[in-house]
Amino acid sequence: MTDIRTGGATHVASPVARIRLSRQVIRFAGVGVLSTALHLGLFAALEHAGIGSQLANGVALVVATIVNTAANRAWTFGVTGRERMVSHHGQALVIFAITYAATTLALAVLGRVAPESGTAVQTAVVAVANVLSTAVRFVAMKRWIFRPTESAAADT
Repeated sequence: MTDIRTGGATHVASPVARIRLSRQVIRFAGVGVLSTALHLGLFAALEHAGIGSQLANGVALVVATIVNTAANRAWTFGVTGRERMVSHHGQALVIFAITYAATTLALAVLGRVAPESGTAVQTAVVAVANVLSTAVRFVAMKRWIFRPTESAAADT
């Protein structure tokens, strides 16, 4: 099949590939909901306890990222065993940096616009920034971190 717009070949996903992707998206969303709840719960608890919002966000996000990576590795992308586990978590730190930058920037902007905002508003701002970085996280995990190796792709 040729794509008229580009003149190149068009990749048409098989029904099996679409089902696999749908399952991955659903599982990723489930892990994401749990990880976000963990992140926001820890953030709110730490911020309410008097830790500054930036430090609370950083600590909560590190914990949530570790849990998120482990859960997505096993459940969403079906990666088992210890092979490349350290590498996977290292790559996830890059994604952590993107999410941390987004949430930190959002808190900084809120601090300028509404410096007296309470824990609930700060938590909502962190949640919105986190949701916006979720699409980037899924694509990075699927295409970079947990992409099948050449031998695994040949097996499927």
